[in-house]
Amino acid sequence: MGATDRNTKPDLSVVRARLEQREEQLSPFASRSVDSIRAIQEMPSPTRTEFQRDRDRVVHTNSFRRLKHKSQVFVAPQGDHFTTRLTHVIEVSQVGRSIARGLNLNEDLVEAIGLGHDLGHTPFGHIGEEVLNQMLSNGFHHSRHSVRLITLLEKNGKGLNLTENVVEGIRKHSKPEGQFLSRAAVVDLSLEAQIIRISDALAYLAHDILDALRSDYIKIEDLPAEAIDALGERHSQRVNAVVNDVIESSWDCTGEIEVDRTESVEDVDVGDLDIPWIRMSPELGKIVTDLRVFMFERFYHPISASVEGRKAAAIVGVLFEHFNHKPELIPAWLRELSGSTEQAAADYVCGMTDNFALMMAEQVRPGLSDGVFQGRI
Repeated sequence: MGATDRNTKPDLSVVRARLEQREEQLSPFASRSVDSIRAIQEMPSPTRTEFQRDRDRVVHTNSFRRLKHKSQVFVAPQGDHFTTRLTHVIEVSQVGRSIARGLNLNEDLVEAIGLGHDLGHTPFGHIGEEVLNQMLSNGFHHSRHSVRLITLLEKNGKGLNLTENVVEGIRKHSKPEGQFLSRAAVVDLSLEAQIIRISDALAYLAHDILDALRSDYIKIEDLPAEAIDALGERHSQRVNAVVNDVIESSWDCTGEIEVDRTESVEDVDVGDLDIPWIRMSPELGKIVTDLRVFMFERFYHPISASVEGRKAAAIVGVLFEHFNHKPELIPAWLRELSGSTEQAAADYVCGMTDNFALMMAEQVRPGLSDGVFQGRI
């Protein structure tokens, strides 16, 4: 090799080409980055696929960083090992990637949706979300606000210009209480988006049970006997059981076997039955659904109704009213983007971490946060 050859820089675009070629080996039902679309067309990265770029853009946002100080269940948790919104999205991404890998689907897309799906959460988790939903004329939902962040508010109004695949996965990841596993509920979602939708529930059930046990909110023997028998008593057993069941039950998503056409009556007329969907076995699906109902009744709702839960709700309400009546206190760039005083107040309060909201509440109304740490410090 001559001197000229040694000094020639490599063409880095071969890296992306190699990554895209690997995607050709995925399931025929998988999403492929070469087919993705952005609202604003951009020059491709030489070393990353489009979904990998989306993942990186999510990780480097201010909204993602703030998740480390936003509640999952407990308000401003004091213990070092309790789940926060940041550790939650990391666990969702991990569970989702395990399922995607097992089914030969697009791990990069799953990871991007998983890391970005909860960017729009308020301080104090669903407690704060419910308050804003009641106070805003058009209501509030964290998945809708997550989309607002990535398409408008991040980068001071530029947004992240993510692919439509990621945006839609984030927009439609949420689930109602009770029964959430049905083909009809996911008929318009990519398989990768469906993976995050189910992984979200599986991950938070696993780590929230761990938190509930760690805090002595419930005892292991309080859990439904069927859940203990099917999922085990340890966190690792629970995660392993549900991931394996989803992969086994959704094996037709690999394209390696014929799609099972034996759908239930309720799943008729919900789209092309030749397209498989992400699901659990009927037996474990019922156990997980019943366990989820148990957790709402014995953990999530009681936390919201607790002293600290009511205090957290009051703080979000007071802060929203304060900035709604004094919009000049909201950063000018956010007021300009939001379009209305009400929306600007909601955008500002929603972006706060638990700790910042507590600090701001004491400035607005001293003593308002008393009781938030009732019995914990």
